[in-house]
Amino acid sequence: MHRTKSLLELRSTVVLAYSGGLDTSVCIKWLQERYSADVVTVTLDLGQQDELKAIEDRARLLGVKAHYTLDVQDEFVSDYVFPAIRANAMYQGKYPLSTALGRPLIAKKLVEVAVKEGADSVAHGCTGKGNDQVRMEVTVKSMDAGLRVIAPVREWNMSRDEEIKYAIAHHIPIKPSRSIYSVDQNLWGRSIESGPLEMPDQEPPADVYEWTRLPEEAPDAPGYLDLEFTEGVPTAANGSAMGGRELIGFVTKFAGSHGVGAIDHVEDRLVGIKSREVYECPAAVAIIEAHRDLEKLVLTRNELSFKSHVESEWSWLIYSGLWLDPLRADLDRFIEGTQSRVTGSVRLKLYKGNIKVVGRSSPYSVYDLGLSTYNKGSTFDQRSAEGFIQLWGLQARIASDVRKRSDRQVGYQRKTAKAAE
Repeated sequence: MHRTKSLLELRSTVVLAYSGGLDTSVCIKWLQERYSADVVTVTLDLGQQDELKAIEDRARLLGVKAHYTLDVQDEFVSDYVFPAIRANAMYQGKYPLSTALGRPLIAKKLVEVAVKEGADSVAHGCTGKGNDQVRMEVTVKSMDAGLRVIAPVREWNMSRDEEIKYAIAHHIPIKPSRSIYSVDQNLWGRSIESGPLEMPDQEPPADVYEWTRLPEEAPDAPGYLDLEFTEGVPTAANGSAMGGRELIGFVTKFAGSHGVGAIDHVEDRLVGIKSREVYECPAAVAIIEAHRDLEKLVLTRNELSFKSHVESEWSWLIYSGLWLDPLRADLDRFIEGTQSRVTGSVRLKLYKGNIKVVGRSSPYSVYDLGLSTYNKGSTFDQRSAEGFIQLWGLQARIASDVRKRSDRQVGYQRKTAKAAE
């Protein structure tokens, strides 16, 4: 016998990635009205230093069905940041992918909560201009193709002024903000946009920076940072063994205090827009610099050359939202094979925004002092270089001889033709 469903049974459930800001707060009411949906909010603690209890209170005040606050910092470090370190991940050679690495984890947790809550949809507060919409939606659909993904900000196309009017009309408490910038942060870095930063010919104002001192305000004495790695993963700093979360926090403060980690970068977004981005990533800049240098000590020339191509492709996949693309797993397997010998120590010298490696050591070092030294006792037989040079330049010499003969022949033909005239 057919039974008419109640209004309660007709309501769908949407799981929303909730930051507590204006966009996602407006999203709650918009989803409730537009989709007649029960909204479940999810806030992830990625080390962004937000007031998580206040965010939960704001969500409940807006009438959500349930709220989840999830501390995923350790998972973020082990499953996302550590692979990025091993891959020396820097998009376009500058951006350590701090925000990009967090998005697939957020998407993963949305899917997990959706399954738990029996939801048929997930939603996010990303705009239609940025990369995050791609990262979130591709990951969600790769995990569960049956879930609908709703992008309220993209659908409503409101300006910020319109959002504020909507919030006031619907009694939505607006999170106080004195900043003119749009900021996203987690324990791996800060991303800062908007305001005066949209003028790429102007120096970023000093108030942009929170994690890095201005070089002119950094200590007058250099700071030394000793990092230890085990199979490509940092395990100790300045002589103290630390877990990943603790170590990243320590390096962020230490390197940032010396002005290291501020990045001013013109970036190519996935959607085709050129964007001026300012990042603060003290730990990422310092740790990747040390890791890359340790690899130079223990890996062969051919390994380093090929890995540089792998690193570029790996960074592109993460930046462009393809965390779950099979190629990323394939690249990880190659990278993992190279990291078994990336164990050792690196000393960094930090001074007024500059960073350089001043020492490195490893039990797997391919550096041989006996071969490299110019002093007495060198084990390298210099006479062997003569035969090597002969073979190394063989084809170059032959090609040069051929070119010279050809040039002489052409010159002779021209001379003969001119004489015939």
